[in-house]
Amino acid sequence: MKVVEAVKTKQEILTVEHLLEKHSGRLYADLWRIGVNMALRISDLLNIKYDELDLENGLFELIEGKTGKKRQIKLNGTALSIINRRRTDSPSDVYLFQVHSNRTKGMVKPVSRISVARTFKEIGGILKIKLGTHSMRKSRGWAMYSDGLPIEMICKVLNHSHPAVTMDYLGITKQEILDTYEAYEL
Repeated sequence: MKVVEAVKTKQEILTVEHLLEKHSGRLYADLWRIGVNMALRISDLLNIKYDELDLENGLFELIEGKTGKKRQIKLNGTALSIINRRRTDSPSDVYLFQVHSNRTKGMVKPVSRISVARTFKEIGGILKIKLGTHSMRKSRGWAMYSDGLPIEMICKVLNHSHPAVTMDYLGITKQEILDTYEAYEL
């Protein structure tokens, strides 16, 4: 698997959203923003159907495709706003991120992972970062880490098996660890 980076500030997250909308359309911008807010793997994110969303209570429950683990997500205001707008704009859609291309020949299906990966990579090229489909999860994890949430909490949010996995996932470098010795001189 190729290594991708987290987008490390809220402003950069908004910049990615803006560039996605400008270069590839609202669908990809919405996908990015919901992906950052829900921290799902791309395969789970693309397969969200409207009838699986509990919009009244702001919840989404799923069994993760990769791990088989049950997961419940609280849909925050940003996610709910995007979901409601998308539903209003395309009331007959089954999938949250449904394709409306002539190439689908009338089939009902979500946008492909390959299309999302290609689109994100293009925007990453503009910003000079390694942007990929997993950057959404990493960006959410990094934002929580930067705000001081304990690694154990981030581990639970990302549904990792162990905090060490989360630390590696966030890309905490040896240099950052070494820097703590000067930053926290007691």
